[in-house]
Amino acid sequence: MSTGRAQQKEETRLRVLKAARRHFEEHGFDEANLRAIAAEANVSAATVIVHFKDKKELLHAALFDDLEETIERALRELPEAELETQLHAITESFFGYYQAHPKLSRTLLKESLFAEPPWAQRFSGQVTKVHARIAGLYQAAAAKAGVDSAAEAPLFAVAYLSFYYFALIAWAQGANDAPVRMVDGLVAQHLRGLLPRTPDRRTRR
Repeated sequence: MSTGRAQQKEETRLRVLKAARRHFEEHGFDEANLRAIAAEANVSAATVIVHFKDKKELLHAALFDDLEETIERALRELPEAELETQLHAITESFFGYYQAHPKLSRTLLKESLFAEPPWAQRFSGQVTKVHARIAGLYQAAAAKAGVDSAAEAPLFAVAYLSFYYFALIAWAQGANDAPVRMVDGLVAQHLRGLLPRTPDRRTRR
């Protein structure tokens, strides 16, 4: 395939994904249809099928790309700060996306957690990436505090993800309208039993 054709194919794919995200956000997964998405992307329904075999494949691709971009930006733009501030920045970045796209995010939660292969492995890979980075952040903070973190770092990352998903589910169900504050509070409480407090570490209100 020539470079020009490959670029055109990728541009078409991105245009379809953009239309799909907007359509899923407005109508939800069940009510969305490929013909309407194709019309919004200014392509034929057959063209959509060339790129994505069905509506679920299109949804997974749209959600995966959005999540990947959000994750990469959150991990790339971490402040040079103490651990709680860094974790707050990650949490705030993720929930910033969810709260800007509430209907799509509820669909994302349902579909990414119960996706079939190969998407299950791809979404799991994203979680693994976040887990590894948080374990690294904890290990660095522990080393700075003079604490041996060899065993605690991976477990702390699991704890953070547990807090995160608990807050995400509560928010998605309408049971909590301040999920970032919830995660911050749980993280602060958990860290009190792991790392010695320093003068610049504080719980966010």
